[in-house]
Amino acid sequence: MGEECVDMKMEGVEEKCKRSERGHFVLIHGIGGGGWCWYKIRSLIENCGYKVTSLDLKGAGIDPSDPNTILSFHDYNKPLLDFLSSLPHNEQVILVGHSAGGMSVTDAIHKFPKKIKVAVYIAATMLRTGFMSQQDVKDGVPDLSEFGDVYDMGFGLGPEKPPTSVVVKKILQREIIYQMSPLEDSTLASMLLRPGPIQALQSARFKEGEGVERVRRIYIRTTHDRVLKLDQQDAMIRRWKPQHVYTLESDHSPFFSAPLALFGLLVKVAASFD
Repeated sequence: MGEECVDMKMEGVEEKCKRSERGHFVLIHGIGGGGWCWYKIRSLIENCGYKVTSLDLKGAGIDPSDPNTILSFHDYNKPLLDFLSSLPHNEQVILVGHSAGGMSVTDAIHKFPKKIKVAVYIAATMLRTGFMSQQDVKDGVPDLSEFGDVYDMGFGLGPEKPPTSVVVKKILQREIIYQMSPLEDSTLASMLLRPGPIQALQSARFKEGEGVERVRRIYIRTTHDRVLKLDQQDAMIRRWKPQHVYTLESDHSPFFSAPLALFGLLVKVAASFD
């Protein structure tokens, strides 16, 4: 496993674009987000000649489903699984997950290992079999208690039952999720973020499929992350070592706060795994 710290100015990105064969990126958002999160990265990657798909998981983005009705991880992640299932048998994608989107990536690794050229986790939950133990919860679930009462919750099963959806309160979103991002991006996010199906995510547990270790994995650390803390990221890296680790000086949302550096890394990964 190698590790590399990435400067905000990525040298040689244009040359990497020229040298690499064009592949297909599939971008997966975190809880409450949507395909819209990737608008900067998608523009840069497509301009470089790659094909890009930025999916909305169920109840996210423009998907009309009510997140309070999504209670299983399989249901939540079905748009990604259906997409991979529909690909030609000989097509492989570069699968990229941010934050809780890492669980979607891991699910796909278990179920469609032959469809994935490389899996990239960006400030993401990377647990080989999901939430099977208290250690998994400690490493993979954000602890925002230092910020006080941070969530607006939905109770689709009734007020006496556990919450079915959560979203960080608008007044705290910039401080917690986007503190290094341009104001216009955090403003856009505050308008588009939706409650995420928390019960579905908490139920994520994976039965290991054949060939899971054949899928090459990359982890991109985010040093100023207030959501998934750096020590949590490092703990998951130690427990399930990826082939390479990169580090970005960014908040939890490098697609806003460090788009050029993140773009350069993704292109580098694509070129490295041709």
